[in-house]
Amino acid sequence: MSWNYLFESKKDNRHKVFLSYYHKDDQYYRNRFEKLFGHLFISKSVEPGDIDTDVSTEYIKRLIQQNYIEDTSVLVVLVGPKTYGRKHVDWEISATLNKKVGGYSGLLGLCLPTHPDYSKDKYNADVVPPRLVDNLKSGYAKFYDWTEDEAKIKKWIEEAFQSRIDKADKIDNSREQFKYNRSE
Repeated sequence: MSWNYLFESKKDNRHKVFLSYYHKDDQYYRNRFEKLFGHLFISKSVEPGDIDTDVSTEYIKRLIQQNYIEDTSVLVVLVGPKTYGRKHVDWEISATLNKKVGGYSGLLGLCLPTHPDYSKDKYNADVVPPRLVDNLKSGYAKFYDWTEDEAKIKKWIEEAFQSRIDKADKIDNSREQFKYNRSE
C-alpha cells in the first residue's frame, strides 16, 4: 500500500452556487432549492439579514461582489413574478458576468411555479430579468422551469459551469445596472 494513498484528501468537486431571487416573494423556493439540492453544491448565497439595507447602494454592490459572488462558479436566478424588476437581482447577475469580479460565472434561470410563464413553451421577456434575457438571447444562459428532479438540476448547473469557458464570448453585460427597483 502506498503512503500517498493514506494521506490523500478528498477533493470537493461541487460548484460554488449563488442563488439570486426576490427575498420578499420567493424565499420559500430558495429554501426548497437548498433543502432539495444543497448537497450538490456549495452555497455562496446571501442569507436574510446578512446585508444592512441602511447603507449606500455602492457599498451593498461591493459587499455582494466581494463577499458572495467573487468565487462563485454558477449563479442561479430563481425567477418569480416580480424578480424581473429587482435591482439586487440585476446587480448580482451583472457581477457574475463581470470578469473583474473573480472571473465569469455560469448563468442559469429557473422559472418558478408562481411565474405567469411557468410551464409555457415561450416566456415573455418583459417579466424576466432583462440582463438574464440578454444572455438567453446571446446563447450564454439557459432558462428552465422549476423542477425537483435532482438529475436535471445537477446537469443544468454543470452546463452553466461549462458555459463560463465554452461560451464566454457570448456574455452580454452591456446594459446599465438598475438604480432602483422596477417592481414592487
